[in-house]
Amino acid sequence: MQSLLEMSRRIDAFTTWTGKRLAWLILVAVVVSALNAAVRKIFAVSSNSWLELQWVLFSMVFLLCSPWTLLDNEHIRIDIINNMLPKRLRDSIDIMGHVLFLMPLSIVMIITGVPFFLRSIEINEQSGNAGGLPQWPAKSLIMVGFAFLLVQGISELIKRIAVMRGIIPDPHESQVHALEAEIEHLVEAIEKH
Repeated sequence: MQSLLEMSRRIDAFTTWTGKRLAWLILVAVVVSALNAAVRKIFAVSSNSWLELQWVLFSMVFLLCSPWTLLDNEHIRIDIINNMLPKRLRDSIDIMGHVLFLMPLSIVMIITGVPFFLRSIEINEQSGNAGGLPQWPAKSLIMVGFAFLLVQGISELIKRIAVMRGIIPDPHESQVHALEAEIEHLVEAIEKH
């Protein structure tokens, strides 16, 4: 189990490193959007490639940062109900969710994404919009993003099993969620005034 936990630590380090860097693409997308809008309004010139670039940048963040979201335990779930359940049941639900839903979906998306991507390269698929971008880079994001998510899902599964066996402490137990931290910050600000 220790070798699996070491592999999990390496996966987590890669996911964190990748997520922190790719998250900056949101800023790039905002700048591209603002410049595109400004050029369109000021010079009455527009480019479909700039508009499509915004979509690709957002897609990169959404697909390639989803493993980071999973690692930080910020993925979607019904926390109100989940938090009322006993810890062991929550851990079991996480394991079953990963094994029955996350991993099979990721595998299906990778398997179906590869031919989708390869066909796009083969025909040198271009945007249907005049002056648009090639389509294969965006289509590659599907298989790459879900491959990253599958690998992070394996890491989460390893950690959850280790937590249930008492080998490691729960990495999310002492974690303060972003919403809770924001509420605490607002309460402190209100109390100061």
